[in-house]
Amino acid sequence: MSVNKVILLGNVGSDPEIRESAGGKFATFRLATTDKGYTKRDGTQVPERTEWHSIVANGSIVGVIERYVRKGTKLYIEGKLRTRKYTARDNTERTVTEIYLDNLELLGGKPQEQNPNVPFANQQNYQQRHGGYPYPPSMELQELNDMPY
Repeated sequence: MSVNKVILLGNVGSDPEIRESAGGKFATFRLATTDKGYTKRDGTQVPERTEWHSIVANGSIVGVIERYVRKGTKLYIEGKLRTRKYTARDNTERTVTEIYLDNLELLGGKPQEQNPNVPFANQQNYQQRHGGYPYPPSMELQELNDMPY
């Protein structure tokens, strides 16, 4: 048995590129994940480290990406690692590792842009895992904070 699963929570680095091929539409974008800096017990400073991930999506999820995902959007994604080789323009062979998207959840944007009516790409899966709520836990807490008691 083997498992090829990637889970990332990060911010989109630039607007997604949407392309069409014989197999239908597909989207590509970069996602940044950051490990915060810290200080070791001996006083050594470990700086913040940002990793950039190449994300590829196809199928119905592309419509959600095209409509709602922009530079800076915070996303929770699940996918699979895939490595492919290609020949660059200078005739050198290159290898790239990409994450092929299985599930995408929009976690909201800037506070003034949050919209609880924005759909999730895989809402049924989300509802099963989070007790039937059609919005992320952060929105649930916001609604509770707005209660008048």
